[in-house]
Amino acid sequence: MESSKYVIQTLQDPPFADENFKRIYDGFAKRILWMDGNVVPGAFQMNTAWYFAVPEKNPIFEEHSHNTDELIGFIGSNPDDPYDLGGELEVTVNGETHVITTSTMIFAPAGMPHMPLKINRVDRPIFHFSVVMESTYDAGAYK
Repeated sequence: MESSKYVIQTLQDPPFADENFKRIYDGFAKRILWMDGNVVPGAFQMNTAWYFAVPEKNPIFEEHSHNTDELIGFIGSNPDDPYDLGGELEVTVNGETHVITTSTMIFAPAGMPHMPLKINRVDRPIFHFSVVMESTYDAGAYK
């Protein structure tokens, strides 16, 4: 079996990224890699990006839920203090808003409403990832 098809080293933009959202996204974030069943058949969905600014549309992601579980992470980039987020975010999970200033992972079980996400301040790049246990992302956050 040829394993190179499973090793992804270049970004393949998600198919739902319309031009207006892509323009807004590119103004506050740099997507690193995207994985889903369109990129590698059989894969689940994962997104990785650096957040570097406050977006012009804030909150940037709207409340939504999925038919499957999601794991969401925001990680600071200070190697001397990896728990310092280097900014401030507000994220709502199941109707409760949390102010985030430390490296954080969020588990959103299937059906649980989560977001909106507000990026209030970015002092240094924030690494973001999300994993949805489906082969494609339904784009519920991108309204």
